[in-house]
Amino acid sequence: MTEPKTYGDQVAVVTVTYSPGETLDRFLDTLDKATDRDVEVVLADNGSVDGAPERAAERDNVRLLRTGENLGYGAAANRGVAELGDEAGWIVVANPDLEWDPGSIDTLLDAARRWPRGGAFGPLIREPDDSVYPSARLLPSMGRGIGHALLGKIWPGNPWTRSYRQERATPSERTAGWLSGSCLLMRREAFDSVSGFDPRYFMYFEDVDLGDRIGRAGWLNVYVPSAAVMHIGGQATSRASAKMLAAHHDSAYRYLSDRHKGLLWQPVLMVIRAGLAVRLKVETRGSR
Repeated sequence: MTEPKTYGDQVAVVTVTYSPGETLDRFLDTLDKATDRDVEVVLADNGSVDGAPERAAERDNVRLLRTGENLGYGAAANRGVAELGDEAGWIVVANPDLEWDPGSIDTLLDAARRWPRGGAFGPLIREPDDSVYPSARLLPSMGRGIGHALLGKIWPGNPWTRSYRQERATPSERTAGWLSGSCLLMRREAFDSVSGFDPRYFMYFEDVDLGDRIGRAGWLNVYVPSAAVMHIGGQATSRASAKMLAAHHDSAYRYLSDRHKGLLWQPVLMVIRAGLAVRLKVETRGSR
């Protein structure tokens, strides 16, 4: 049996870029105050054409990794992590359209010391209007998954969506089924133990899948609202909303079908696929 690899105590940040625009500058500017440690930053670039990653790579401790094509979020993040040396035992995977609160990464690291079996740690995520995004959620069981997937847009207050999103839970340090992949601190041993993100998820649900697999591997997903970031919003995804909506629905189906195999589940999965197709048509028409 191969012994698990051991790592140092350094922190590295991996962010996936796809023409991120000016948000990347704000990401890096505020990152300087998020921790007192020296941090290596890897930009896993999926084919930017705006020059922002190249400009960012002129900064100290920022390295540009060109993936050669648009691999999707999880696969590119995996490539970025693979570039890191063994001295980096803590990995932050984050969207490039975040602004870091001062001390936020150090606060996550403090929490990690309190949770020795914690594999992934997520901060409180604020929207630009200062509302709190529900970033620590239950795993989508078949019942919750169907109810949320089919009714979440037309009836946001339905009981399945409320349960899944955990919106009414008081922000407190606690375990969760999964944490938003827009900002995660991970023990590298935990990341290795599940082979990172599943590259089959081009966009969306890669964080749900990761949280589930981290839990199955014996680690904990820990929500740490004493650390906070602001999510400005995806510049790249807003330019391709129809494609992203389709990716979201494909990923939702993949997640449920991966976990409900066998002939008995086939009729249920057929209904889910049909329902998601209808929802996609409605949402795509609305986005136009």
